[in-house]
Amino acid sequence: MLNVGMTHSTDIALWKQVAFLHSAPMDALAAIADAATWRTYKRDEVIFLEGEPTAGLFLVESGVVKICRYSKDGREHILHFIQRGDTFNDVSVLDGGPNPATAVAHTDATLWHVARNDLHAIVLRDPALAWAMIENLARRARMLVSTVQNLAMRNVRSRLAKLLLEQAEAAERGESPTPLTQEEMAHYLGTVREVVGRTLRALAADGLIEMQRQQIIIVDRAGLRAEAEV
Repeated sequence: MLNVGMTHSTDIALWKQVAFLHSAPMDALAAIADAATWRTYKRDEVIFLEGEPTAGLFLVESGVVKICRYSKDGREHILHFIQRGDTFNDVSVLDGGPNPATAVAHTDATLWHVARNDLHAIVLRDPALAWAMIENLARRARMLVSTVQNLAMRNVRSRLAKLLLEQAEAAERGESPTPLTQEEMAHYLGTVREVVGRTLRALAADGLIEMQRQQIIIVDRAGLRAEAEV
């Protein structure tokens, strides 16, 4: 990791892009920006580990960060990917507990970091900011419930169909979906690479997708959506 400009302020506009800070007063945004430090990470570099003391709040300026957990036998499960304009490690910042997951730079990444003590002092001066962070935590809890339901109630074919649709819809919104290898898809879907490969070939054989080199093209969106909703 390379730290650059450890004492200068972030661009307030970037913090304002964070969903739960859209309506935050400018003085609160300026205080957060002043407290933030700039950090860069190379692809596959660990940002922090699950179970360590809280690493603070992070904001992605560029690149993609992978949030994951590991089983005792070393098997990885990807929880989600964080991109520009979003924060991560909110939970341990709020409750003061250890990091609930491991964060790894999925690509080269530039991040802004705010220590828990600094953020706590800022929030105490602005109750509206505290409420905004609570609402953000509630949204993340809803996402977690949805993820648990997805793993518990859908088979791999249904989960994979849903992932492919989400990637396509993100691209249509002008976002940059995170390219995933079959191994990474498996880690995200709670299965193994061989099962993902077989399922992709089955979806292609059924005329729902086409696989062209390293690209997956949706051919029958309605049919794929039906698979995702099983």
